[in-house]
Parts: sequence; structure tokens; C-alpha cells
Amino acid sequence: MCFSATASFGAGIVLSAIGVASIKKVWHPSQIIFASTPLIFAVQQFSEGVLWVILPNPAYATLQHVITHFFLFFAQIVWPIWVPVAILLLEQEATRKKIQKALVGVGILVSCYLAYCMLSYHVQAKIIGYHVSYEQDFPAAFRNYIGALYVIVTVAPPFFSHIKRIWLLGLTTFISYIVTMIFYDNYLVSVWCFFASVISASIYVVMIEIKKASKEYSFR
Repeated sequence: MCFSATASFGAGIVLSAIGVASIKKVWHPSQIIFASTPLIFAVQQFSEGVLWVILPNPAYATLQHVITHFFLFFAQIVWPIWVPVAILLLEQEATRKKIQKALVGVGILVSCYLAYCMLSYHVQAKIIGYHVSYEQDFPAAFRNYIGALYVIVTVAPPFFSHIKRIWLLGLTTFISYIVTMIFYDNYLVSVWCFFASVISASIYVVMIEIKKASKEYSFR
């Protein structure tokens, strides 16, 4: 999270509670990944909380490197695959499944590219003011294209789902992403993940909706 260690750890605790509550609403294995999303955000926020604590101390340089990559692993490699896969597993309609599968394919490409960049180029986290800044020396030529594809695979899937009201998840995430780009562009990775973690509370609402409509769904 972008503000402090206390804020990050606090968000991690809240998200853990939301994640547990969401998982309790699961009635079919296909819903587990979707319902577990807040828990993944919780792990991410806890890891950034650790960064807030250790970044000021040069003695923890090795640990800083490990935790930085751990955080970015979720932020840039997990989410482009996790989001479309989670929505795909909830889908029943054949046409919508084809669209979700296409988004999963794009997500895999985005994750693979970002994984390559993380392993091949300099990555460093720094505390600047009240934010954690992730400096990534990735190729500038592809940055905008990959950024656009990242937004598509993390925002678009809910709009192609048959599940009632799940589109609100995509809409609020997209709005948060725009707000982050406008006001916190230099801290995009950290701040957007904070907004997305707050939005993940809507996953619990969606799980309630799914459980209510369980008799209408048929899963393979």
C-alpha cells in the first residue's frame, strides 16, 4: 500500500477477513479461485508492509531484493492470469467461455513478458515520501502496449460474465486504475494494488449473489 507499514498490515488483516468470509460462501470448487482473491491481495499487502519496515535499513539489502520481487510477482505476474482464469471458471455459457479463454491467453502472454523483464532487468523498491516506488528498468518500447494489455485482462473479464452484478467489479477497478494513473502515476504499481485490494471487498458481495442463484447454475 502507498501510505505506511501500519496501513499495509492493517489492509492485509482486513483483506484476510474478507477472503475467509468469501471462501465460506463457496459451494462449488470452481468458485475457489475467485473467492480467494482477497487473500492473495492480503499476502501482497503484508509483503509491502515488510518492505516499509526493511527498506530504510541497508543491512537488509538481500531481503529487500527478495520481498520486492515477491510483491511484484503477484502484482505483475499473478494477476494477469488469476483474474481471467477466476472468471472463466465461473462461466457456463459457451460463447462467453470462448471470450474468457482468449483473455486468459492474453494474460499468459502479459505474465510471461513481465516475468522475463523481472528476471532480466533491474528492479528496485524505494520509499519516496508516503509511497513505495518500484523502479523497473523494463524496455520502454513495449511498456505502453503491455500496460494496456494488463488493464484489459484485469478489468475486462467481469464484463463478459453471465453473473449478475459482477460487472461492477470490472467498472470500479477500471475507475480506480484511472484515478491512480492521474494522481499517482509514479507509484502506479503500489497505489493501484491498494485500490484494487479495497475493491476486492465486492468479491464477497458477488459470492453472496452466486450462492443465492446457485440453483440456476450448472457446472461441469
